[in-house]
Amino acid sequence: MYLSRPSWTWVAVAVTLLLAHAANAEPRPMTHEDLWLMPRTGAPVVSPDGRLAVVSLTRPAYDSDEQRSNLWLLHVDGSEPPRQLTFTRRGESDPAWSPDSRMLAFSARREDDEVRQIWLLDLRAGGEARPLTRVVTGARKPVFSPDGTRIAFVSDVHPDSRSEEDSRRIKAEEEDRKHNVLTYTGFPIRHWDRWLPERQARLFVQGIDGVDAIDLLADSELVRKPGYSGRFALDSEELDPVWAPDGESLIFVAGRNRHRAAFDFTHTDLWQVRLDGSEPVRLTGEDDLAGGDNWSAPAFTPDGNHLLALRRPRTDRVYNANRLAVLRWPEAELRAQIELPDGRAVLEFATTSDAGTVYMLGDDAGHVKLYQAGLDDGRAGTRAGTRAGGRAELAFDMDRGIYTGLSGARDSEQPVLLASYQSATQPAEAVSIDLAAGGHEALTAFAASKAAELDLPPLEHFWFENDRGQRIHSMLVKPAGFDPERRYPLFVMMRGGPHLMSRDYFFLRWNYHLLAGSDRVVLLTNYVGSTGFGERFAQAIQGDPLRGPADDINQAADVAIERFDFIDGSRQCAGGASYGGHLANWLQSSTDRYRCLISHAGLVNLESQWATSDVAYSREVNMGGPPWAMPEVWSEQNPIRHAERWQTPVLVTIGVHDYRVPLNNVLEYWTALQRQQVESRLLVFPDENHWIRAGHNSKVFYQEVEDWLQQWLE
Repeated sequence: MYLSRPSWTWVAVAVTLLLAHAANAEPRPMTHEDLWLMPRTGAPVVSPDGRLAVVSLTRPAYDSDEQRSNLWLLHVDGSEPPRQLTFTRRGESDPAWSPDSRMLAFSARREDDEVRQIWLLDLRAGGEARPLTRVVTGARKPVFSPDGTRIAFVSDVHPDSRSEEDSRRIKAEEEDRKHNVLTYTGFPIRHWDRWLPERQARLFVQGIDGVDAIDLLADSELVRKPGYSGRFALDSEELDPVWAPDGESLIFVAGRNRHRAAFDFTHTDLWQVRLDGSEPVRLTGEDDLAGGDNWSAPAFTPDGNHLLALRRPRTDRVYNANRLAVLRWPEAELRAQIELPDGRAVLEFATTSDAGTVYMLGDDAGHVKLYQAGLDDGRAGTRAGTRAGGRAELAFDMDRGIYTGLSGARDSEQPVLLASYQSATQPAEAVSIDLAAGGHEALTAFAASKAAELDLPPLEHFWFENDRGQRIHSMLVKPAGFDPERRYPLFVMMRGGPHLMSRDYFFLRWNYHLLAGSDRVVLLTNYVGSTGFGERFAQAIQGDPLRGPADDINQAADVAIERFDFIDGSRQCAGGASYGGHLANWLQSSTDRYRCLISHAGLVNLESQWATSDVAYSREVNMGGPPWAMPEVWSEQNPIRHAERWQTPVLVTIGVHDYRVPLNNVLEYWTALQRQQVESRLLVFPDENHWIRAGHNSKVFYQEVEDWLQQWLE
């Protein structure tokens, strides 16, 4: 565990003892039980005064009924160990602090709740949390008003509902009806693993005294528009509400053109709605519904002078990196736009009590690093070298791991910035970032003892220049008990995306060290199209969906075999999930260098995925037009069109409820494999979606992968 300077907090003492104990024990290879049952620490949420923070801690189990997830209280100065705050079976989410750092609001389903509601916990008074909302449609994402007397939250409401009475009536009618039919008149109709319901995200406000909640959008023209929606998250639509500094209105995120998704890019804007429920006012974008810049994650600086938000420009490219927009408040005028070096995307941002500086996270060659920029007009921020607008600068460098979940204290005497930190050798823990010296200090060590038992070699980075003159980054994972005199087979692991990055982190679904075991080397390559290497590098995949990235992957394997004597180049397999599965299917069609392949949630037919996936328009833009307009482009890199070449044995897996790579694509692949008499094995998970999330299913999946690799790499 990385500590920026010597610290005698309870965490440092605990970690020192754990490492001393681990030094006396023989480290061992990771098992699935080690991976799955490892405590999982969420991102910290710091109190406004900077003294306390709250994190969620999940203690997993193979049977979901036995899993527990609760909130824990942390002392930021490390003076006391974490203390468990909640003890319910179902767990809590969305913790939010009151402005005076006294109360904690969160979303939970407790007691007789049919849906999640907002609960309040008074930390000074002690005792149990009390329910705040009783909204029939549920409540999530609480946000305290500046004076702490009210809470805004989000609820999913039927479009015809204008009141709580309407929602109760509609719910009763739906429960009484005998039929079950979903009806649509436009796109989209599905998202990841769910059919989109007749519900829309609405913004509510309620006093903490328990007065009835008010739906601020119920009577607005905005929610009656056919294209109204919130920001699509994994399992929901979100509005990302934030209170204006005067407490008289809320800023939120919403779109007006979702109904155009079949033939145009969609986007969200920033909106302002007053507490009297008057019509929301759009703060960004143009009147035209055509695809524009995408806005998200609004937040005010502590002094209330600026509204910050992520802004993703709309260009002729499918991928465009987020910038950080700085709007002067209350005019809502764009004052500056901050970019990360080389056009990297701003993943998230936070401010502290130093209102002149903003901190951002961005991908960089396998790491997620902290950047900073000044906000004051022409003046540097507190940290030397920051400047207003323009390009952000690296706060400090790092050679291992990633940061996520930034959280800054708004009213602390000194700037306080917390985050979650993890690496491939260390599960996620909450940390306090040292803004003066750089680096961080651990605030939790929930998983330290279990991780200390395992032999987890750090990742080894290397670079090469591909045949197109681009610098390509790769990471190598050595097996447990590594012996430099041995020669190990190679497993080329291809991550999903494509516009993501292979990271130095503790991955649950395709854990590097569990795949490496004791018997093989794992190779991770950030092929063209990856983020973390500049916007142009990520955009270069457009019009070349599979061949270019696959060439980088094959060349990376050649370079690794040449540079590392312990790799046996005669024994290679490759595999991946999602876009990594797409690449595995393209390797099936374009090379015979691998002894075996593994394809999870991989498309085999670009045309049928375009027509059946929950996302369509961006795919055709990436190809230069719809299938009927550019047949040569669609066929040249469409794996199914090259089935006559297939000969590599392949393990094929899929979740039935995957709507991003629908089941039909995998069945097409399987049918063609059987038709071509290619040795193959098909695993269908009836209860899974794009990911394999259930513990027992995950264990079976990993064992099948292990058996398949052992069979072909012996």
